[in-house]
Amino acid sequence: MIALSDLLAYDRWANHQYLDVIEKLTGEQFTRKLGGSFGSIRDTLVHLAWAEWLWAKRWQRNSPQVRATPDQFPTCESVRSYMKDVEVAQLRMFQHGRPDIMTVRIRYTNLKHEVWEYTLEQMVHHLTMHSAYHRGQLATLLRQLDVVPPTTDYLLYLDTQKGAGAS
Repeated sequence: MIALSDLLAYDRWANHQYLDVIEKLTGEQFTRKLGGSFGSIRDTLVHLAWAEWLWAKRWQRNSPQVRATPDQFPTCESVRSYMKDVEVAQLRMFQHGRPDIMTVRIRYTNLKHEVWEYTLEQMVHHLTMHSAYHRGQLATLLRQLDVVPPTTDYLLYLDTQKGAGAS
């Protein structure tokens, strides 16, 4: 079984691969309306980053009722900075090595004011799948600009970690 902290490490790595490509776009390319669920690369990236922030807050037993708006993030660097803060919050959740980490149940109120409860394991799986879905959307949008999206296969991630000295 893959540890939750390892799933999140992969998610961070994959997000960084996209940020590294997206930061090379012009401002016009970053915000150009291309279609899709959120309209532009910026808007899709902001949604992905906001969702990661939202889940990190929920893991801390908070239920924010606000959405990030694309206008708050004029550049890729501003999104990267936001995501760095999110990553710190995610890492904090797993730094104490709690034995019950997989089964901890967390209750939260969503943006429709509905109360839900899941295990942290279920939430982390949801987050990583949600982010992978939106990275797929980003790949499509990048291709519309004739930009080659990064490869973010999980097995490639594992291979890059071996090269970095990890097992």
